Amino acid sequence: MRADRRSLVLVVLFLVSLPAVTTRIYSSDEIQYFSYLRSLWFDRDLSFENEYQYFYDRGIAKSDGFHETFLERQTETGRRINFATLGCAILWAPFYAIGDGVARVTGAAADGFSKPYVTAVAYGSAVYGFLAVVMAIAVARRLGLDAFGGAAAIWLGTPLLFYMYVAPAFSHACSAFAVALFIFVWLRVRDTWTAGGLAALGAAGALMAMVREQDLFFIAGPALDFALWAVRRGPARTLRAHAGAILAAAAAFAVVYTPQAIAYMVLNGHVGPHSSVGRKMNWMSPHALQVLFSPEHGLFVWTPLALIALAGLAAIRKRELAVCLAVMVCLQIYVSGAVESWTVAGGFGQRRFIALTAVMVIGYAALAAAARQRRWMLTAATVLAVYWNLALSAEFATGLMDRQKLEPRRNAYDAFVTLPVQAPSLIYRYLFDRASFYQQRGTP
Repeated sequence: MRADRRSLVLVVLFLVSLPAVTTRIYSSDEIQYFSYLRSLWFDRDLSFENEYQYFYDRGIAKSDGFHETFLERQTETGRRINFATLGCAILWAPFYAIGDGVARVTGAAADGFSKPYVTAVAYGSAVYGFLAVVMAIAVARRLGLDAFGGAAAIWLGTPLLFYMYVAPAFSHACSAFAVALFIFVWLRVRDTWTAGGLAALGAAGALMAMVREQDLFFIAGPALDFALWAVRRGPARTLRAHAGAILAAAAAFAVVYTPQAIAYMVLNGHVGPHSSVGRKMNWMSPHALQVLFSPEHGLFVWTPLALIALAGLAAIRKRELAVCLAVMVCLQIYVSGAVESWTVAGGFGQRRFIALTAVMVIGYAALAAAARQRRWMLTAATVLAVYWNLALSAEFATGLMDRQKLEPRRNAYDAFVTLPVQAPSLIYRYLFDRASFYQQRGTP
């Protein structure tokens, strides 16, 4: 009964927060993900030139090099380049359908670009971000953990908040949902590894990989978990007994992933991203430590709550599960450190780690359960970490921050001195005159 009441409170808080969602598209990443959906829905093709031209002509695509990259260069098949994947379009489609209906009923332009369509996608991302939080609570509950407080803290204290409300047309809120769904399915099937369960896990893994290619590395967690389970039961006997289930998982992955494979073939002439993506990767992962600890761009500097939550994985009583979750985290660090653009300059925080939302909720809940008499210390650290994320979000969204980097000393001063004074006017502008922020800086 208590859990039901708390669930209702979370839902009410989310519904009340919906006016804070920014219903617009502005960056090249957002344009690429949105263009997938608009092109398939209206043009029935994967030719993005008209979508790119629309955003460029209206001054929405203002980033340096947008025209050269997306309106001049071509793929191996003669199409315009798109570095995004298909998964967000699939997840956004039900909301986009509602937007299409609203456009036709209200007389707005039924062209796939007008306000109802963009609004639908923005709200869709916010919903998926919230569902990631809810699913993380359900996952933690299966482990015997009370995660309501931790889930609320991760929601407010990590970049998930920013990419749900300020920049929802990025892929990150959808990524958090897809990974949370994958982990939820994994923990449901890990006790027996039935064919049906593994097929569901394969399908969830394919969706996850279609939302963001980097998220494919999460599959290593359940794979290791299954291997450890097989070793305890006898590897040869277990593999023989579960050969059909393993094939079911592979087949489900292949079937669900087929639309992305076809899209890759149409766009790039091969199954995989554009060839230029490979040149951005250094598989020695030279930036693995920087991506965590850099004073300007590190995850734990931008998001100290992530350090608290991920440290909590050590408190999980099921040691094999803790190891598998830690492997997932390490692989995300590895692949993020392998990208030459590891700083994600111009973006809010180390946004590639938003996929770890469910893992962080589990870790935080485990740490809270272990803290017991020292819970007040965890609470105090959490409050400070949540405030830090909220303050940086406000600084970033309102132009008080250098968008290329975090300057801890300067931003701490703004967070604790400047923002409290300006907060009332900033909140008013954000809710009732949000365009004033964009006009002031020229870009959002």
